[in-house]
Amino acid sequence: MGIGFRLAVRSAGKQIMGSAQQAVSAPQPVAAPTIQGRTAGRTAGQASRGVAKGVGGFLRPFRRVGGIIWLEVTGVFFLLPVIVFGPTVWRTRASYAHGPDHSTFLISAGVVLVFLYLGVSSFWRARRR
Repeated sequence: MGIGFRLAVRSAGKQIMGSAQQAVSAPQPVAAPTIQGRTAGRTAGQASRGVAKGVGGFLRPFRRVGGIIWLEVTGVFFLLPVIVFGPTVWRTRASYAHGPDHSTFLISAGVVLVFLYLGVSSFWRARRR
């Protein structure tokens, strides 16, 4: 990455210095793009592609680790409702079929099951990476 970056900066510096010198000289009429202009454009494009590849190669391991950390953090946040609604399911377990807390039990159990699945699957995906 260092060499590509230095070459890109050097190329850009030459471009800037060349355009600054042309600006000081007498104005010239605007003409169709010349071969020299096309070559300079290709060189700049190749330099920017080289820099992009270098940066991409440098960040590739961080992207993998960042993805794993993201999955683990989301897994923790998905498990928080399980911790919050788990005691409600336990407290209302006697009313699972019929009783005064029947709807509370069903809703709490549904929330616990959905978020338990999401949290565990998030950790499972992080483990597979």
